[in-house]
Order: sequence, then C-alpha cells, then structure tokens
Amino acid sequence: WRQRRAELALSWNDPLWGRRGCAEPIAGVPWAVPAPGPAGRPPMLARHVQRLGRDCIAHWNGSQILTLNNPVYSCMRWGGHYPWASFPLPIPADSSANWRFPPFLGPWRQFQNCNWQLDNFMQSSCFHLPNPSMKSEGEEPLTKKRRLSGQHDTSTPEKETNLSDQEEALCLSVARNEEKHSSKKGTIKRHWEYFCQHSRTMEMIENKETDQSSTESEAKFDFTVMSYNILSQNLLEDNSHLYRHCRQRLLIWTYRFPNILQEIKQLDADVLCLQEVQEDHYRTEIKSSLESLGYHCEYKMRTGRKPDGCAICFKTSKFSLISSNPVEFFRHDIPLLDRDNVGLVLLLQPRFHCKTNAAICIANTHLLYNPRRGDIKLTQLAILLAEIASVAAQKDGAFCPIIICGDFNSVPGSPLYRFIKEGKLNYEGLAIGKVSGQEQFPRGQRILSIPIWPKKLGISQNCVYEIKQQQREENAGEKLEAGKLDNAQEIVITSEKVSSKLQHRFKLSSVYSHYFPETGIPEVTTCHSRSAVTVDYIFYSAANDDPAAQPGAEDSCCGGLKLLGRLALLTEKDLWTVNGLPNENNSSDHLPLLAEFRLIER
Repeated sequence: WRQRRAELALSWNDPLWGRRGCAEPIAGVPWAVPAPGPAGRPPMLARHVQRLGRDCIAHWNGSQILTLNNPVYSCMRWGGHYPWASFPLPIPADSSANWRFPPFLGPWRQFQNCNWQLDNFMQSSCFHLPNPSMKSEGEEPLTKKRRLSGQHDTSTPEKETNLSDQEEALCLSVARNEEKHSSKKGTIKRHWEYFCQHSRTMEMIENKETDQSSTESEAKFDFTVMSYNILSQNLLEDNSHLYRHCRQRLLIWTYRFPNILQEIKQLDADVLCLQEVQEDHYRTEIKSSLESLGYHCEYKMRTGRKPDGCAICFKTSKFSLISSNPVEFFRHDIPLLDRDNVGLVLLLQPRFHCKTNAAICIANTHLLYNPRRGDIKLTQLAILLAEIASVAAQKDGAFCPIIICGDFNSVPGSPLYRFIKEGKLNYEGLAIGKVSGQEQFPRGQRILSIPIWPKKLGISQNCVYEIKQQQREENAGEKLEAGKLDNAQEIVITSEKVSSKLQHRFKLSSVYSHYFPETGIPEVTTCHSRSAVTVDYIFYSAANDDPAAQPGAEDSCCGGLKLLGRLALLTEKDLWTVNGLPNENNSSDHLPLLAEFRLIER
C-alpha cells in the first residue's frame, strides 16, 4: 500500500485547494475526490473533509495525524486496509475501544482511486491547533460536553483567559505572569494579582524612600507560600475512572514528575506545602530534587496502607526550623477516627535581622474525601487546630502568625469552610453529608451527634488540647487568680458536654475569594472527569491593616501577615480548553496555589 500512499501528497498551502489541473467532481457526488488531473497535480480533499477541523486530529509520537473519530489514544498503529475503505485506518492499541466513523463522509467506494499521505501533516496545514497534543472537545466526558455546550468552539487559536479584566473591589492590580512556561502553546496563562498598595513596584519605591527610616517599629519580611496537591501515582491508578479524558502517556509518573518539578522551579516559592506525596517517590526522587533547589524537607506519611502523605519544604536561605510536629488523625481506641489522613505543623524562624523570637507557624493537611462523613472531617480539623494552637502559642498567650494550607475536600461556603474562617460553628441539626458541601444532594442524612467526638480524645469544643490548656492556666498568674480560672474552665468544660458549638481562636482569612467578582463564575482548583471545584486553600492570620483581616484579629495574634499578591486561579471553562487536568503541561489534577505575604512584627 506504500505505492498507493504516494499517489497523493497533500498540498496544504495551495490557495486553490488543488483544483488547478484536476478533473471535475463525479456527477451527483459533490464531495468525491477526483483522480489526478493531466497537469500531474494531486487531487485535494473535499471541503467536507477540510472542515473536519480539530475533531479529526490526534497526537502521535510528536506529529499530527489525521484520523476519523475520537477518542484516539497516543498508543496507536496503522492497521492496514479495511474491505470497505481504500485507505489505512488508525487502530488504537486497546482493541476494546469502540470506533464509529462519521456518517458525513458518505460512501467509502468513492475513495477507491485515492490514498492519503499523512506523514508530513504539520501544524502549518489547514488545521490550526492551539496545541499539537491537545485533545479535542469531542474527547471530553459526556457530562462535560453537555455542561459546556453553547460555549465557544475550542478550535480557535490559543484562547486568552479573561482573568486580566476581572478586578476585585479591593483594588487589585493585575500583572501578566512572565514565566517561561506561559509561552508554551496549549498552556493557559495564569496572571499574578497584586494588591495595589503592596505591589512590588510600589515596594521598590517605598524602599528607596525609607532607607533612612529603617528603624521603624515594624519590620518587614516578604515570602511566598505554595499549596499543591501533586496527585499520588498510586491514587491515580486506583481511581483511573477520573482520568478517562487523558491520554495514557500523560499519566505515567516518568512523564508527570518532570512537569511537576518544572512548575515548582518556575513558581519558586519559599515554602511548599505538598499533598499526595507518594513515599517511595519522595524517598528516591522528590526529596533530593527539592534539596538541590535549596529546600529543607519535612514529610509525614499516611498511617495504614496508603503510601502517600504530606510534605512541607522551605528554603533554608529564608527560614530555619524551630520544630516539626506530625499529626495523625487515626485513633485505634476511637471508632470515629478510623481513617489514615495526616497533617504536619512546622514552626519556622525567618532569617532577617529583627526580633530573635519571630516565628511563623505553617500547617499542611489533606482531610478525608468521603462527602458523607462530615463528622470525621470536623474531628480531623479539630485535631489539626489543636496542634496548631499548641505549636503557635506564645508566652503572652497570643499566637504567632499562622498559615494553613491543604486539600480540605470541602467547597467554599460549606459549614466546614465557614468554621475555619469565622472561628465558630453551631452544628445542631446539621446532616453529616452537608458539612463539606461536596454533593448538591447529599446522601448522608444522619444528623451530627452532640458532641461530635468523645471526651477521651482530649480536645475541647474550643479545638485545644484540654490537658495542655489546664497546664498553661496553672502556670499563669497568682495562685488565687489561677484558682478562679480553673473554676471558670470547669464550668466551660461542663457546658461543652451538651453544647453544639465549635470554636477556635484563630482569626483566619482566605487568600482566594473563590469567585470572579465581575462575573460570579467560581474559581477552580481541581478538574477531572467527574468534577471541577475548589477544595484547596491557603488560610492565614491577617495583620490588622490587611484588607482581609477578620474582626478581632488583634486580640489573638502578634503582628500578623499582609497579603501582597496571589497567582490567579482559573474557571472550569478555561481548564477544559486544554482538556482539563492532568494535561500536556499540568501533570496533576489540582492547580498549585501561590501567595506572597509580608510578615509584620510589632
């Protein structure tokens, strides 16, 4: 068939589409391709085929191949001729794939005298793609196609995101990200959003003007924090149904890890909070790679049989480690806590010339996924908050600045999310399936018990360790005052036995607003075949003059953190223009979150 393949070398740049020197179309069949004309020019594809566009293109070994239908896998071979088709057809390596040929190609017999030369089909042809390896909209899951019907055709060249013209009421100035990977075709450009009064440009001006006034009572220390669920390879393979929209070669760890490492290099955060870090990969590749970039790494593996965990890595040029505190949510003597999720809490000391006791508490966690077990999620969160309260406590009773990162498996506005931000939650009558807000119609209708966790857990309804709290009170003040406090504490603990109110003392704000202010379209941190939502967060204790500071922040925090900027998130529509997550350039099903802070010490 090689001789027949050579009969037609497609002249894609021919403005007359090969009409010159070609015979007239076959009568009654306007789309049929005529035989070569007397001038020796090869015939051209009919316009019906020309208009197939990107739905007829797949990626194979770095080049573009014209195929007839989706899905087309990266592992494919030319299977020769079918009796009813006179040209070679691409056959997926997976013989279970169902191939359907489009009806608009008409009778196949009209192709008896022609064949197609496909080896030199490049991006300069009549089909233009934003990315030579990006899959077509037709390969998206059916639910996504229905949801996205009515949106713009994804075949348009490199669609620009509309994040740049969405400004928040807080007066955000948006600057385009200058990173190298943003120049790649098929990559959605994420913009860096600066708060006007704290942009880097203004910071440079301020530094020049205040060189002589460096002895102010406020000392400034700027740093960046990333939260990133990098998708454990083990979990990916156990949940392959979530990634049916992806090419198989994009899901291999040897392809994914270089992409993830490249993202980390380019974003260049001072602190990394990573979730779903597989233990063997961490031990053999991840830790050494990050240490070569100047990071010190702390890791906590999940209990039980799950081989992944959480890691916090920080640049030794910016911080030194005061303490590392792993947190296990599993309790063998408490049936409620039978899951293997973990957390990690670090106390870091900034390397700058100011107060010697300046510290920042960084926490990282990955809460239970199960949407119907809100009772477990709240208890895991309470354990993490109790550990943070223990680590971040200062001698004067206040807390050092706190940053909490992670995958909380809860959506914005859910009861669990509101509890983190508002510091209180009355869960009386609340169904366990509604705690995280993951399901629109939750199946878990059982009401949360009061209290949620047993007293032997040792954590109060205020999300602190009861024993440490009592010890702290005994060591504070005079004996008479301590006795009064003890009596008051006994009353509080007694009332907690029947109380349905949870509380914590941290005044936390979210780096992201979760909705684009002008359109109301939700931001998305994860996107796969089944959902596209926000479940990843960076919470922080805002300084008093930070626009996002919660009321009463001055009562519980020494100084605080001022949010200088953040890496903008995307919409679900944006992500499906590059075939969701993971894709050619983004090798996790989550997006990295990145924020810049300024530490304020008074």
